[in-house]
Amino acid sequence: MKYNFLLKTKVIFGTRCMAENKSELKKFGNRALIVTGKTSGKQSGALDDTIEVLKDQGIGYAVFDKVLNNPTLENVFDGGQMAAETKADFIIGIGGGSPLDASKAVAAIAVNNIKPLDLFNNVLPNKPLPIVAIPTTAGTGSEVTAVSIITRHDLQTKMSFGNEDTFPVLAFLDARYTESMPYEVTVNTAVDALSHAVEGYLSNVSTPVSDVFAVESIRLFGDCLSALLENRIDYATREKLLHMSMLGGMTVAQTGTTIVHGMGYSLTYFKDIPHGKANGLFMREYLKFNYDVVKEKTENILRLLKLKDIDEFGRVMDKLLVNDKQFNEEEFKLYASLAMKQKSAKKNAKSVTDADLVEIMKRSLLQ
Repeated sequence: MKYNFLLKTKVIFGTRCMAENKSELKKFGNRALIVTGKTSGKQSGALDDTIEVLKDQGIGYAVFDKVLNNPTLENVFDGGQMAAETKADFIIGIGGGSPLDASKAVAAIAVNNIKPLDLFNNVLPNKPLPIVAIPTTAGTGSEVTAVSIITRHDLQTKMSFGNEDTFPVLAFLDARYTESMPYEVTVNTAVDALSHAVEGYLSNVSTPVSDVFAVESIRLFGDCLSALLENRIDYATREKLLHMSMLGGMTVAQTGTTIVHGMGYSLTYFKDIPHGKANGLFMREYLKFNYDVVKEKTENILRLLKLKDIDEFGRVMDKLLVNDKQFNEEEFKLYASLAMKQKSAKKNAKSVTDADLVEIMKRSLLQ
């Protein structure tokens, strides 16, 4: 047995956890740049709470609230420039996966005289600024990963960068900040978290440690499944979903993702399908494709979800997610070629070809 793992983020979880631990922020300096989008930070109350805590601690701040739903290299470069201009000592990312991912790129660009494209070399002359992460969705787990996913228009897809220095140093997880999510966003982000746990669990680089995180994350999704299906999501359920999302993030922090994400990126880039929903549309056929190689683990996933077989899993996904887009085989060929360029394709339990991915897409999206 051989494995290694690294988790560098201090997590503080619970209602009003930031206010109760506000002195933690003083460890990182006297001036912060808050990185967020236009709406989620404000609507959730997280932005106001953060500003209140910063003022209480005598920490100066500026706000970069221009993060796009799928941040681009140009977008994060602008944030990095603002961090440098305002002489920020640390970055606070507030929001869903996009602002949290963007905050890692901003932290790197702020102190490195590099072109945005150079981020993907994963070699930074200067250590990025410290990052504090405050999620307002329960899906990406980005608060506990080093990975930043950025849209690459030059490649017509998303790609990731990150190393051990881009892990957030601190994360405040307060389920109150997820209460403003509409039902559809709650479902999509929960499915995103499930895809992290499942892909990490079935990855060919999974370890005994990553499996512990993955199994508990999948189990929690199973506990929340009836509430998601029936749209009766109370605060206790939101706490479970946030905890599940964090565990899914801890899983992929060790393993990375597989072909589900590789295929899903194209649905987001070309069809504007939300990331978690895009992943979920492929998961039934993904499980079927890999079944003969990871049968025991797949059966365990179904037990944890309290589902009898993969087809029942597919019916559940169909109830949670509705595919309302049109596709053709030429599009699938393009999407498959793009997915095969992702590092994640090599981590799939079963080796894949372009033709395999086209078939998975056809079975997932044309039936």
